[in-house]
Amino acid sequence: MSTLEPPVRGAGCPVAHGPLSAERTPTGCPVSQRAADFDPFEDGYQQDPPEYVRWAREQEPIFWSPKLGYWVVTRYDDIKAIFRDNITFSPSIALEKITPTGDEANAVLASYGFALNRTLVNEDEPAHMPRRRALMHSFTPEELKHHEPMVRQLAREYVDRFIDDGKADLVDQMLWEIPLTVALHFLGVPEEDMDTLRKYSIAHTVNTWGRPKPEEQVAVAHAVGNFWQFAGKVLDKMRQDLDGPGAAESGGWMQYGLRKQRELPDVVTDSYLHSMMMAGIVAAHETTANASANAMKLLLQHPDAWREVCEDASLIPNAVEECLRHNGSVAAWRRMVTKDSRIDGVDLPTGSKLLIVTSSANHDEAHFADGDLFDIRRDNASDHLTFGYGSHQCMGKNLARMEMQIFLEEFSRRLPHMRLAPQQFSYVPNTSFRGPEHLWVEWDPLHNPERAHPALRRPKGVEPLRLGEPSKGAITRPVVVESVTPVAEGIVKLRVVAPDGRPMPRWAPGSHIDIECGHPDVSRQYSLCGDPADTSALEIAVLRDPESRGGSSWVHTSIQVGDKLKIRGPRNHFHLDESARKLIFIAGGIGITPVSAMARRAKELGIDYELHYSGRRRATMAFLDALRTLHGDRLKVYAQDEGRRNDLAALLATPEMGTQVYACGPLRMLQALEAHCAAWPEDTLHIEHFESTLRTLDPSRERAFDVELKDSGIVVHVAADQTVLSALRAANIDVQSDCEEGLCGSCEVRVLSGKVDHRDVVLTRAEREAGVKMMTCCSRACGDRLVLEL
Repeated sequence: MSTLEPPVRGAGCPVAHGPLSAERTPTGCPVSQRAADFDPFEDGYQQDPPEYVRWAREQEPIFWSPKLGYWVVTRYDDIKAIFRDNITFSPSIALEKITPTGDEANAVLASYGFALNRTLVNEDEPAHMPRRRALMHSFTPEELKHHEPMVRQLAREYVDRFIDDGKADLVDQMLWEIPLTVALHFLGVPEEDMDTLRKYSIAHTVNTWGRPKPEEQVAVAHAVGNFWQFAGKVLDKMRQDLDGPGAAESGGWMQYGLRKQRELPDVVTDSYLHSMMMAGIVAAHETTANASANAMKLLLQHPDAWREVCEDASLIPNAVEECLRHNGSVAAWRRMVTKDSRIDGVDLPTGSKLLIVTSSANHDEAHFADGDLFDIRRDNASDHLTFGYGSHQCMGKNLARMEMQIFLEEFSRRLPHMRLAPQQFSYVPNTSFRGPEHLWVEWDPLHNPERAHPALRRPKGVEPLRLGEPSKGAITRPVVVESVTPVAEGIVKLRVVAPDGRPMPRWAPGSHIDIECGHPDVSRQYSLCGDPADTSALEIAVLRDPESRGGSSWVHTSIQVGDKLKIRGPRNHFHLDESARKLIFIAGGIGITPVSAMARRAKELGIDYELHYSGRRRATMAFLDALRTLHGDRLKVYAQDEGRRNDLAALLATPEMGTQVYACGPLRMLQALEAHCAAWPEDTLHIEHFESTLRTLDPSRERAFDVELKDSGIVVHVAADQTVLSALRAANIDVQSDCEEGLCGSCEVRVLSGKVDHRDVVLTRAEREAGVKMMTCCSRACGDRLVLEL
């Protein structure tokens, strides 16, 4: 090991590397020994890429690999920035052979006429986006839903073949073949030669991303050449049948491309379609097959998570996202630097090649809290970069999601007692695509649920999948009611705990949870009001509303100790500024729930504060004794029946720099507060809303507009009767959502230009005036166009 001293941090070399090798980067910086030892073809990388590069993610996020001849990038923000700028960081080398082949293998490829052209994956602008726009229609959720019945039928038929065997290799017996069949259907390729196609697909992976030995390269080249010729023959047949009866209404994506070629011959060319035929089979097949195998392996390695999925199918969409994040089928992508650049302090000269390890980014603690933890309820799991990001994001992502969700539904319903068999997992050595070559599972056929309940084999009335990024509203957590305690007239406090006695999620003052009130379609938000330091339970207080829409009335009349509930969260869009010089808390009625937790925190931190609490009568005001004990003279109580009212005008008459006001209560009180704080510094007043003023869009009063998506390179039209959120989903753009009433903040996006007609109750006055963010579920454009960072 070299005894060179670590370099001083400076331009182009910001990391103190520790032990160094004798190698140098292209910019002349010494290479750390760990960077010099990096080899993605080693078993450590193949088995667990994020763990293999943990040292880099934590200590040297961008490093030079002498063995590979690439700069390796490992952190989330850096990789997303690279994806976002596809001009500076060209995708042109994404399909380049990472291990150059010898003359003999090249001659073999030439003998087959192999001439793989640019595809959607590795094409630069300005050619890429016109082709993407021309060919993306088939990938929209509306078009993909037509494939769902076929995928469900295939999943049932394949499970039928082995369900009574007690043991199966899920890869060989199901997870490889179904995605291939679906890929062929989607592309419009005849279903034949499946075994040959499997060999071709593996050969293409090894040829592009692997390190075949010299004696293997010729055999791989023959398989790739045959694959190329096969793709060409199928395409020719499709072209001949294009004008047959009903051809315009039938066929798959390739037939669609051939018809588009007639409209746009300079955009959709012959060589492009030939290349997309071959690349499409690999992209639509292999990545989904590997992702499905990775997901089942991961879930069965975490029996508690598998049990929860089997008990609650609503967890499946988010479980799929967490599987894609934690152990996706795409470990890394590649990019070429087109001009001298700097990322995270590291100079990257023009012509530099980048290996961007997306699997490492998906474990980055800076973006995913406790990133190595497998958590099927992780609320930002779908932020993963497994599908890429921006203008080159995988167009087939929702087809893959569909297949994975259906596989998990089928396995969890029919084989919930399935477990991993003892085995060693092996992977096809390569830098980028990964999935176990075999996945052996076992179970006791005598315990198959459908033996006692035959309907499980062919369930009726299955709800269609929601294609796209899962709604945060689907991420539920089971809890048990530990106590129901009256705390004032018409108010009860619920204390809920985990069924298995585990700690409850941590939360901060201002957080709330959603409770499913007797039906998945009826959920209500309730602020947490207990002690955030108490991780054994979550507490809420619920006022019985005489005009209840089904929430508070259900809580008061139906919930009993021992009942099992489903909750979502905690989530927080009412954050407490712990750096404030002084805090004024104002609560009206049941609005004391979030405010009480905030006041408790202010006392713990030693911040100067006062707490003002108003109600009709003392008997109807919750927690009065506890609040008095905790806050003493800082608590001011205003009971209307005693003739006391909070004089808001006097309280807020003089603006105070460094003071923040937090309020929750009736809408009339909150509106008055907004008026009284108008002269105070911006963002002084923070309000918690639980009531939406949104109504159904009236097309006669709305105007249509366009939304330009800067990172994706497309323009989406938003009709007068359509929300931005629904228009984005129809265009295959992922945006999370939950309440879709402008209350929760889940669907927030960044605005780059254009004036927003804000209709949410989440953003502060200053945030609205800044105009750099909006809620896509409700807010609209004031003009004809908005530009969003999507």
